Amino acid sequence: MVNWVEAQKPILHWLVRGAGLRQQTIEIEPGTVISMWVPKEKVMANKKKATNKEVVPDLSSDGSRDEEEDKRKKKKKQRGKEKEKPAVVLVHGFAAEGIVTWQFQFGVLVNQYEVYIPDLFFFGESTTAAADRSPAFQAECLAAALDKLSVRRCTAVGFSYGGMVAFKMAELRPDLVRSLVVSGSVFAMTDSISRATLDQLGFASSSELLMPESIKGLKALLSVSMHKKLWFPDFLYKDYLEVMFSNRKERAELLEGLVISNKDAKVPSLDQRILLLWGENDNIFNLELAKDMKEQLGEKAIVQSIKKAGHLLHVERPCAYNRHLKKFLALVKDEGTEE
Repeated sequence: MVNWVEAQKPILHWLVRGAGLRQQTIEIEPGTVISMWVPKEKVMANKKKATNKEVVPDLSSDGSRDEEEDKRKKKKKQRGKEKEKPAVVLVHGFAAEGIVTWQFQFGVLVNQYEVYIPDLFFFGESTTAAADRSPAFQAECLAAALDKLSVRRCTAVGFSYGGMVAFKMAELRPDLVRSLVVSGSVFAMTDSISRATLDQLGFASSSELLMPESIKGLKALLSVSMHKKLWFPDFLYKDYLEVMFSNRKERAELLEGLVISNKDAKVPSLDQRILLLWGENDNIFNLELAKDMKEQLGEKAIVQSIKKAGHLLHVERPCAYNRHLKKFLALVKDEGTEE
């Protein structure tokens, strides 16, 4: 029998490839690989770099020839800078891999930005033999993958679990992350936030909420994640469960590694420009939480909200979400041009 969710993947991949992205597997260390959709130019550049032979300089050339060569190289470098697009890294949440999460965003960004869509560990084809399951480890490895792709500066866009990874990457690598857009997330999942959220939503554990095993459980997750209640036939819920909730043991470990003690929690010291983009009706991490984070982060952070949108605001209200995102990215881009 056809799994309709699985059957849509080739179509989505075709659309992504048509937008100029290619799937790349980056080895961080033996046993640890990250799968990521990257601009096709990056794939071609890496292949060219690997096949290039060493060029031995002609020492017999005179000074004037060397001077002309230096001028030519400088002009070429300047042209490259002018054509270089700012990098945007889209970091997914816990319910789906990267390209499924951001299927309504990549198309509006690729013309003006270098778009990178990674799969975090145990999503898609990303995996690790390491025992560490913390957001910090995800952030360190994602940053290492971007380094290997020669990404020097980027805006990290994180949703839910991906927002925690993005916050951590910005904290660990301020040289890499120049700005942040975070939706439906927190700095870190503390004991108190976890317990309060689960009690409010009526779930016994994070696994019960985020890794449903039944159609009823998946319906409950979508119900609390969206402002507008949508109806789908049960066979689509069943197909989604089969496709999107693999690696259950490892993902349960990710949830365990997510929660930290209240005494270990701290506000990250961030100097980046930050947009906290929220659904007004987010039932998982409400808008008041975003406003509290803005106060803790200071004047570099701003809060913007989208009406009639819940936790999955980028899916429920993609046009509104994209407008806010593009406006912020344009602001960051203009500031970078002035530097």
